[in-house]
Amino acid sequence: MPIHVVGGGLAGSEAAWQIAQAGLEVVLHEMRPVRKTDAHQTDGLAELVCSNSFRSDDSEQNAVGLIHHELRQLGSLIMSAADANQVPAGSALAVDRDGFSEAVTKALETHPNITIDREEVAGLPPQEWDHVIVATGPLTSPALSEAILSRSGEDSLAFFDAIAPIVHFDSVDLSKAWFQSRYDKVGPGGTGKDYLNCPMDKDQYEAFIDALLSGDTADFKEWEANTPYFDGCLPIEIMASRGRETLRHGPMKPMGLTNAHNPDVKAYAVVQLRQDNALGTLYNMVGFQTKLKYGAQADIFRMIPGLENAQFARLGGLHRNTFLNSPKVLDKTLRLKADPRLRFAGQITGCEGYVESASVGCIAGLFSVLEARGQEVVSPPETTAMGSLLGHITEGHISRDEGAGKPKSFQPMNVNFGLFPPVEAPNKDEDGKRLKGKDKARAKKRALTDRAKVDFSEWKARLGLQKAAAE
Repeated sequence: MPIHVVGGGLAGSEAAWQIAQAGLEVVLHEMRPVRKTDAHQTDGLAELVCSNSFRSDDSEQNAVGLIHHELRQLGSLIMSAADANQVPAGSALAVDRDGFSEAVTKALETHPNITIDREEVAGLPPQEWDHVIVATGPLTSPALSEAILSRSGEDSLAFFDAIAPIVHFDSVDLSKAWFQSRYDKVGPGGTGKDYLNCPMDKDQYEAFIDALLSGDTADFKEWEANTPYFDGCLPIEIMASRGRETLRHGPMKPMGLTNAHNPDVKAYAVVQLRQDNALGTLYNMVGFQTKLKYGAQADIFRMIPGLENAQFARLGGLHRNTFLNSPKVLDKTLRLKADPRLRFAGQITGCEGYVESASVGCIAGLFSVLEARGQEVVSPPETTAMGSLLGHITEGHISRDEGAGKPKSFQPMNVNFGLFPPVEAPNKDEDGKRLKGKDKARAKKRALTDRAKVDFSEWKARLGLQKAAAE
């Protein structure tokens, strides 16, 4: 019997790949184009609907870069497609979104162990499907969502995720904007000049904030009114409402940037744009996800110096994300406690971010292979990026209200070093000098990533998947 994977996003695509590569048959169910979603624009698998960035690729100092490393160690399709379709983005790994999706789609369509079924799975999967991975993401169809929630006995939680605008490069005024990465940092495939920077003086910034705060926003439907935002992807106008200086210390911070047109004058704030496709014809506005109405977006964003005549390939938008109360309804191997034949992966479990979704899909795929073969299901150690994220999802790191003893609401999480167990880090450098400040922090991060890489390598060896696949 094949393993069924429902959902062709990053998590579902990665899960299907891991299963097929291990030598098992898999059916990948994707409802597009039969049924469309509010955010997707193509029929391609693993379509990126928000940013084109996989974020930091630094596996020594960043938890996201570490999860990149772990995925690559497991032969991840998502990471190989990202590496093959990389575009410059400073210290981040960003991709040509169309080329990336096409690469993933082609790999899955041509794999001999994979069958792709372009139909909606409306309701719970049939009982005859013994092993199922549900990776339908934050845009799970209503019929399937209601069926899962009915079976789990728990209400879902939801938040809004906003999409940033994309600008045509040839409409940017390069007499005002300049190319530079923050602190001239060179990242994968980059040169140190990988972002377009648009400077603002204080008066321009204050006028921009006023416009954001007074701009028309998309109306909420009645059932959406009390849905919280995820703090990692707040709309630009919501950030502005939290204080006039918030944006200057967030996506519009001027630190590490020098205006090439006027190097003696320090910008009060800076808007950055990042290359969005391999041709370099499109740039997205970094951190500018928004729920402003289209007309308001065009007017307000053209107040930015260098974008006065900007032409938008895509304006920002807003969609509703849903996810399970995973620590309550899922076991430690991502199976639904009320129906263990169903395993979940990706954003529906309460992880956030492209590589986080792919990694949970990867883990779910490997768990399903081990289970189908009757082998021990061995979780990655909590000292690894994947293990720490899995721990957040299945155990929740749920804090409790003092006195009441009741768990607070489970919330989505990006991978970060705060999820890792403490580690002993060196207090002195090679010359015996005591480490302080940034040097001490870097030493701690390096100790975390060094430990993670050793533990991950040992866990991978324990799986024995390659040996089992060859037999």
